[in-house]
Amino acid sequence: QVQLVESGGGLVQPGGSLRLSCAASGWTFRRYYMAWFRQAPGKEREFVASISWNGGSTYYVDSVKGRFTISRDNAKNTMYLQMSSLEPEDTAVYYCALRSDIVEVVTTASGYSYWGQGTQVTGSS
Repeated sequence: QVQLVESGGGLVQPGGSLRLSCAASGWTFRRYYMAWFRQAPGKEREFVASISWNGGSTYYVDSVKGRFTISRDNAKNTMYLQMSSLEPEDTAVYYCALRSDIVEVVTTASGYSYWGQGTQVTGSS
């Protein structure tokens, strides 16, 4: 059974940095993609970034390019999202997700079969 557990959320001032982690376990797929999504109050869940099983392919939504970096440590079965230059608009619950197909870029939430419980990131002045 696939389990995804996010951590690292918190309160951060505008311009600050934060690193989210997603610890994954229980999957047997040889090829898969993992992603970060976020959902602000009253809004739909939004794609943030994705990474391939070997880390060789990454993709970002335009609004976070140059500020966020997705990475993974396969030895630890953990994916990360390093966020810098945070803006109030980045306030949301951040979710990690996993899919087992081999399509390189999927930005819709419905394309992912496995989800974590989410971690709150709040920008505060």
